[in-house]
Amino acid sequence: MERLFVNVTVENLGPCKKLLRLEIEPEKVDAVFGEITASFQHEARLPGFRPGKAPKDMVAKRFEKEIEEEARKKLLSESFRKAIEEHKFTVVGRPDVEEIQFARGQAMQFAITTEIAPEFELPEYKGLPALRDNARVTPEDIERALRLLADQRTQYHTLARELKAGDVAVINYTGTCEGKPITETAPTARGLTEKKNFWVSVDATSFIPGFGGQLEGMKAGDKRTVTVDFPADFVVPQLAGKKGVYEVELVEAKEKVAPVIDEAFAKAYGAENLEKLHAGVRADLQNELNTKQSRAIRNQVAQTLLDKIQIALPESLVEQETRSIVYSIVHENTQRGTPKEEIDAQKDQIYGTANAAAHERVKAHFVFQRVADKEGVRVEQMDVLRRLQEMAAQYKVPVDKLYKDMQKSGRIEDIVNQILTEKVVDLLVQFARIEDAPPAANA
Repeated sequence: MERLFVNVTVENLGPCKKLLRLEIEPEKVDAVFGEITASFQHEARLPGFRPGKAPKDMVAKRFEKEIEEEARKKLLSESFRKAIEEHKFTVVGRPDVEEIQFARGQAMQFAITTEIAPEFELPEYKGLPALRDNARVTPEDIERALRLLADQRTQYHTLARELKAGDVAVINYTGTCEGKPITETAPTARGLTEKKNFWVSVDATSFIPGFGGQLEGMKAGDKRTVTVDFPADFVVPQLAGKKGVYEVELVEAKEKVAPVIDEAFAKAYGAENLEKLHAGVRADLQNELNTKQSRAIRNQVAQTLLDKIQIALPESLVEQETRSIVYSIVHENTQRGTPKEEIDAQKDQIYGTANAAAHERVKAHFVFQRVADKEGVRVEQMDVLRRLQEMAAQYKVPVDKLYKDMQKSGRIEDIVNQILTEKVVDLLVQFARIEDAPPAANA
């Protein structure tokens, strides 16, 4: 390797953080200045001289700042690259450069703070254990699925009679807690304070536990006071363990009328007859079960490997991943209609959850990359193209547009990492020692 340095020292600033101090000998600095100046001379167009024929001293004076900047960049990049090659560091993130001394005829001195990939021993990853749940689709599973299909075609008939268990009530209500509107106790719980034309099943578990059952016997136009005990683990912490009082008006009483599961029902779902519908439902449930079992095995094998390894991680990557997960959680909650105040109130919990997940993701990235390197697993261009085509079909956008958008936002690398992880986990499953779970574990 070409010698660029008089001295290179490395200081540990943490498990994954290094400070490199580099000093480049004056002869090398002057040589690079000469190379850059010659390059400028070749291209320079100065008045009174043909292109490339201007005197070197004149070019050096005319383009002094530009030559100095180019020389600085070349010396920094080449010397840093050779330094990390020499010490076998894998740099992650963006290095921070501090220039100490730089001028013609002098040694160039600078310091670079950089994060590097963690160093760890890869444990044995062949023969990792996993239990396979051999559950099968039962007749009861099929009946439940058919009832769910029937529920999708359930009709609601308005009733003149009193409500009874299993009916649906359409109500207006206002709620208080300790004699005050609920929003004074829980500002984000506007939906628990007042609603009009709210549909609630007449049973003990719907809406707030104990609420629906107290509507039995009401007829349209009736009014009633309903009292509830908010559970200790209620979704709105400020109300947990407290009592609520609701003034309820029944707007309409409705009866659920589910269709009969017969030949006509089967044909309504595109099946030739009821037997064919049963067969189709069984096949769908078995496919779902197979997918669930496969996912469970993959998760077991991957987690078992990760649990074998304890490593320090580059802080900047963990923080970057944490921010990304926080954004996703907030965006998801916003899309679901969660009030901003409620999200803000949970920001510490959201950050903690995101940070823990970020540690696992970053750790998995380094571990799976190490397995990929050892086993020669690669992501080909066609792998990325296929994934983009799948995503384009899902989002109903042209592939070219999706590719440009993802390239612009730097998310193509995320796709590559995702595919690499899938390939590595596929390999781990192939190597795994898979056993059927005992019957007790299936229950």
